[in-house]
Amino acid sequence: MNWDDFIKQQSSLAYYQDLHVFLKQQEALEKSIFPDKELRFNALTLTPLDKIRVVILGQDPYHGEGQAHGLSFSVPENVKIPPSLRNIYKELESSISGFEVPLSGDLTHWAKQGVLLLNAVLSVEKSKAGSHAKKGWEVFTDNIIREINDSQCGVIFLLWGNYAQQKAALIDPIKHHILTSSHPSPLSAYRGFLGCQHFKQVNELLSTQNKDPIHW
Repeated sequence: MNWDDFIKQQSSLAYYQDLHVFLKQQEALEKSIFPDKELRFNALTLTPLDKIRVVILGQDPYHGEGQAHGLSFSVPENVKIPPSLRNIYKELESSISGFEVPLSGDLTHWAKQGVLLLNAVLSVEKSKAGSHAKKGWEVFTDNIIREINDSQCGVIFLLWGNYAQQKAALIDPIKHHILTSSHPSPLSAYRGFLGCQHFKQVNELLSTQNKDPIHW
């Protein structure tokens, strides 16, 4: 199974067809939808199923102009770094020796190393957070998590915040590793995310599997 096979399989199911109809309706109404259509599956394009080593779960794409590009927490080059990602960089700086906070918020280089940056919902209407929730994307991305759980071994799942932590029910904790903390958002980062040492733990766990570390 690869992601193309997976998408083809899902596209035959009723929930996916309903989602497709909803998105077509939004386009017909000329709604501004982020990210651009060709970037909706960017996380899957950049991180093939058999190359996944880490999964970082987000919730919704950024809903500001030019921010979303299909990777959770990430923004394209030359876009202002959002607050949650600033806190992610702050945690990296405090826990990974030699880490220097980048000027860019583009996490494509993580994705290319096997870090699946997956949002639960893969589209959003401009300026309307959560506008495409409960339209079918959550079923699709839950099925992605199930596929990773079933077909891979030793994947490290980073579940930040209550929403992401609900996905732990889809993951076998004996077969995989689950690390949890509060969300890196400024509202909750000081309740456990900052100081969680997750990025350091990821590389330690990869080392025990004789896998290369992630160059964060």
